[in-house]
Amino acid sequence: MDCKIGDTLNGSVTGIQPYGAFVSLDDATQGLIHVSEVQSGYTKNIQDVLTVGEKVRVQVIDIDEYSQKVSLSRRTLEEQFPHPGVRKKRYFTNKHKKIGFSTIREALPHWTNEALSLLIDEKRKIQ
Repeated sequence: MDCKIGDTLNGSVTGIQPYGAFVSLDDATQGLIHVSEVQSGYTKNIQDVLTVGEKVRVQVIDIDEYSQKVSLSRRTLEEQFPHPGVRKKRYFTNKHKKIGFSTIREALPHWTNEALSLLIDEKRKIQ
């Protein structure tokens, strides 16, 4: 098969590995869809997206001249790319309340005295 970078082809998935899916383009040509090119976004398990024997439409993104290995992509043919959601900043406390290290500074002497009194009580029980 005579293909070049940028060609859109139809093929059939012949094998699936954790790193990608092998696609038969014709009797003599086989290519690989790397896991990062299966779909936009993160693909945890390729087998959730592709199955052996499935007909797929792919685009040639690279051809190694020495080994004649063909790299394929489904991601480049997607009509709409999913936009990552805007992450809302989460605060440990209510951001409108003006609290922070000042309350720790005020409570620390009380906590220290409480801990010391517990230690002294424990020591008295042992003796």
